[in-house]
Amino acid sequence: MARGDEEFADFVRASSARLTHAAYLLTGDRHQAEDAAQTAFTRTYAAWSRVRHKDAYGYARTVLMNHVIDGWRRPIREYATEAMPDQQDRLDVDKAVTQRAWLTAVLRTLTDRERAVVVLRHFFDLPEADVARELGVSLGTVKSTNSRALAKLRVEAGTGEDTLIGGSGR
Repeated sequence: MARGDEEFADFVRASSARLTHAAYLLTGDRHQAEDAAQTAFTRTYAAWSRVRHKDAYGYARTVLMNHVIDGWRRPIREYATEAMPDQQDRLDVDKAVTQRAWLTAVLRTLTDRERAVVVLRHFFDLPEADVARELGVSLGTVKSTNSRALAKLRVEAGTGEDTLIGGSGR
């Protein structure tokens, strides 16, 4: 292995699950999330000599966010076909899987910017100023967008979660 490759491999092992999960929260699609995380790691590796002693995870997270946001700006064109793809059989789903599906559906009700702000602010636990810097918007925009998004999520949580989870009575 080249110098620094083992260190990069350790970095990927340590941060892969979290970056992939964040990409999933942003895209709502497991395959797109895996592709986005892979792209983030590829671009991070290209800059590894510059970022490895700084905040490599922050760099990878920024690359991931930029890649996903670029995808929103230039969506991939899909073309309809005559044959439907094979569907996986889903027998019993666990409560955690149901909650994840509910969360993904609720996050889809948000705009792209609202979803990005919520993921950066609450999943990555970034301060509002860092979110504003990463998204290239003002601090006030982050605050108002986050407030609107959380209000939408509260409304959705009050109406849909108990139904999907099986009436847990929250």
